[in-house]
Amino acid sequence: MAVLLSAPGEQFEGGEFVLTEQRPRRQSRAMVPPLRQGDALVFAVNQRPVAGQRGDYRVTLRHGVSELRRGERYTLGLIFHDAA
Repeated sequence: MAVLLSAPGEQFEGGEFVLTEQRPRRQSRAMVPPLRQGDALVFAVNQRPVAGQRGDYRVTLRHGVSELRRGERYTLGLIFHDAA
């Protein structure tokens, strides 16, 4: 989970959170969720299920941040995992 602590447009420019799906036999698709200060985003780190025509399948999911053009951007990252 990532929580945006800085205000986009005021404290920084650029630095958008980017999620990229690597779909089998198709072109990769990038998504940029519009986050405001205080918004939290929960995302899968490796794979996520997608409903297909022949049932559910997995797509590989990558995450990152675009280039920061101005200012400073602070984010709180919380990692949830199976610690059994």
